[in-house]
Amino acid sequence: MKVVGITILRTGASLPDPIPMSMACDLSSYGFFQRQGVKEMLTFFSKTFTKRTEPGQRQSITHESYVIHCYVRSDGLAGSVTTDAEYPARVAFVLLTQLLDEFTSTVGDSWKTMETSVESASFPPLEDYLQKYQDPASADKVTKIQNDLDETTNILHKTIDSVLERGVKLDSLVEKSDDLSRQSKMFYKQAKKTNSCCVIS
Repeated sequence: MKVVGITILRTGASLPDPIPMSMACDLSSYGFFQRQGVKEMLTFFSKTFTKRTEPGQRQSITHESYVIHCYVRSDGLAGSVTTDAEYPARVAFVLLTQLLDEFTSTVGDSWKTMETSVESASFPPLEDYLQKYQDPASADKVTKIQNDLDETTNILHKTIDSVLERGVKLDSLVEKSDDLSRQSKMFYKQAKKTNSCCVIS
């Protein structure tokens, strides 16, 4: 999972195209001579897809092996995050929401009159966001919790499998257990018998 680029743009009905105000890219996976072309494509995608996103809307557009996540706020401030296909969309939109809020708290309303190109507008926290969100699980608490739950589930499955792998049959464990009543043991046997007749391969 990887974030390739983040762009902050100014949109509005009076503008023919969105104006990119600041941009950060991680082009380390591209060859030196490809980087300028990739950066230009990222700018093009950001402008093109942001222009086609209604104010107050979020959308994700897939292009080849990349996904461009666009968010246009109702005040016209917009952002786009370009990621690979595996990157979670929810995390990309969390990134955009936090980034645009920080941008407006830093620059105020001055962005509404910026007529700059990407190269001339600087917003240093943009690079921090690019680095922080490379790992979606560590950047987003909900994703981290979900990953922890998945890992716990995998551990539990592995534990049961490892008990069964050692030759210990669950049936014999149930039979030998003092914690289960006779009724529970009968229920277990009946459920096993019922399930065994309906196995679909």
